[in-house]
Amino acid sequence: MMTQSRKCFTFILLITTLFSNDEKGVPEDSLYFQFNPDSLYLEVGDSTVVTIRLLNEGGELSNNPFYVYGGERGTVSTYPRISDSTGVAKVLVKAFKPGDLTVNVRSISVKRNDRVRDEMPVTVPFPPIARIEFDESVYRMYEGTSLQFSATVFDEASLVRDDAELSFSSSNISVAEFDDFGKLTAKSTGRIKVSAQVENVTSTVDVRVVRNPVRGMELSSALDKVRTGDVIHFTAKALGRGSRAVEDAPIEFSYTGIADYGIGLPAAGQISQDGRFVAETAGLYTIYAASGGYSAQKSVKVVPRDVKREVELIGFGLVPDYYTSDLWIWPGIGKYENKDFAVTGTWGGDGNAYFWDVTDPSAMKIIDTVKVDARTVNDVKISEDGRVGIITREGASNRKNGFVVLDVSDPYNVEVVSTFNDDMTGGVHNTFIYENHVYAVNNGRKYDIINIQDPAEPYRVGVYELKSPGHSIHDVWVVDGIAYSSNWTDGVHAVDVGGLAFNERNMPMIQANPLLARAGKGSTSNPTPISFKTDPTGRNHAAFPFLSESTGDFFIIAGDEDFPHGVGATKDEPSNPRGGFHFINFNDPDSPEETAIYQVPEAGSHNLWVKGDTLLAAFYQGGLRILDISGELMGDLYKQGREIAFFISAHKEGRLPNAPMVWGAQPYRDIIFFSDMNSGLYAIRIGSKTKEESD
Repeated sequence: MMTQSRKCFTFILLITTLFSNDEKGVPEDSLYFQFNPDSLYLEVGDSTVVTIRLLNEGGELSNNPFYVYGGERGTVSTYPRISDSTGVAKVLVKAFKPGDLTVNVRSISVKRNDRVRDEMPVTVPFPPIARIEFDESVYRMYEGTSLQFSATVFDEASLVRDDAELSFSSSNISVAEFDDFGKLTAKSTGRIKVSAQVENVTSTVDVRVVRNPVRGMELSSALDKVRTGDVIHFTAKALGRGSRAVEDAPIEFSYTGIADYGIGLPAAGQISQDGRFVAETAGLYTIYAASGGYSAQKSVKVVPRDVKREVELIGFGLVPDYYTSDLWIWPGIGKYENKDFAVTGTWGGDGNAYFWDVTDPSAMKIIDTVKVDARTVNDVKISEDGRVGIITREGASNRKNGFVVLDVSDPYNVEVVSTFNDDMTGGVHNTFIYENHVYAVNNGRKYDIINIQDPAEPYRVGVYELKSPGHSIHDVWVVDGIAYSSNWTDGVHAVDVGGLAFNERNMPMIQANPLLARAGKGSTSNPTPISFKTDPTGRNHAAFPFLSESTGDFFIIAGDEDFPHGVGATKDEPSNPRGGFHFINFNDPDSPEETAIYQVPEAGSHNLWVKGDTLLAAFYQGGLRILDISGELMGDLYKQGREIAFFISAHKEGRLPNAPMVWGAQPYRDIIFFSDMNSGLYAIRIGSKTKEESD
């Protein structure tokens, strides 16, 4: 019997069908999902089988496949993650975390707006708290100092319970006392027990407070005048009697500042407790180091970074009929070796990829069009030798998605050589070509490695897929035999797919990139993980390796993507996304650390490229942003005056008129090319220093 909620759902879809225009993406049939059972109650670690069917309004199987996935990544795993072609899936559901969870389903359709979604509730009770572990086992404090306490709470399923309300207390507040935030201040010498408690579970640790030997402080730095965004390292020494250093004395850093200009403008900056300081605004700052009631100070002058440059629009290619997706620029070969070319994809259109002559960027023009069975050609790539092109397919009418291999040796007459769609029903979103192999992001779940040494006969040689519950992947980029993938909640992953061989010629590169020093075991048929960094926001959408020319530090820059207000293009209206770029230092692959972030307020980040120590950042409605990433990176790079230039792309005759939506950029020779989703292909050049306006 159909439940009341299913009847209501079907009725709503039927009314929508009757009163909407099918050209806007409304399905001809009203589809709905049926779950058996219609809800689950599982303990952490338990699993069960659910039968899910996608039915038409007559209650019959729709013959339409669908995806199955956990609502919040990392909470619930589902297998398989795609139904059969008739619209039936017997799914093994396993719970990994507690809470009010869901199993989500989404139909696979040609048009994005035709997708039908639903969810089944999964209730997983919170296991009882089992234990509390202090982050340190031995505590010794000096009288008059403070120490921040922390502990980790585990439940009976051995899960870390970040939601637990942890409280600390001292057995003798006359010796040492906690504030409301877990900081213990030592008042006098003595011994105490510190207790950490959650509900009825308690753990204790002994703390000894001893006489403070500190009798003075010294503070120094190598620099006393820097630009905004430059990091100064301060060295502080706690001194005892006879000016001897007290090596284990805790030192706290702080600062005050006066901005150079502005009424109410803060002299903003950041100081770490290891003595690194960076300023966001120009001004005069005083840095303080203190321990046990003694302090020292030093003033530094911070001047504007002064990196802004003019930007010149060189050329523009309008695409008025479809949304534009990714781009790739490359030099011609053979009889076209003196020419330059570009390819751009289309999103939510008719499966078109456009080929451009961009030899003269001021007069770029479309010279050929390849049309394939797809709604979206999301990604476009060209091989390093300029002979093979790859375009991705999503939304094929026969659901045979995947990618198409092209012969682009004559960009005026591009030819389809072959297609690859094996096990790619849900589509390929992104790809990368590296040494005769295509790395294809398959169904948002894994990347397949396809050999295209013979472009007419591509074949799969390897697969890389995470094992975490509810895992997903968005993009992959390959440099020097290491694949850098973007995996939403699972963050950025570096995988050895044939890293550079150890020899004298490659040693400088291997020494510069600590990840390469760990490569050598992986291959295209045996992708081997090297390092990773999870993303607590769950929004990791892009990853790009960056070796700083100025410092030698090695980063993976991880880009967000977030559409909190929905994707406007599905309704032919401007989008309003959010997000930024996270700079993760991988100098120590065992302990990567995020040190800086670049966010443009009220704009959303998308793809990126690094050339030298310059970041080319696509910020959707915030335009193309060009950022100075030289020197040590720490804090909020946007606020530090590091933006060299930006360009807001919009055209009155675009697919969405007068609405910038930058997708991605690529530097080429002395030009920066970038695609705008709403208007087409642009070429700009960075010019001279920006001239100050005067009255």
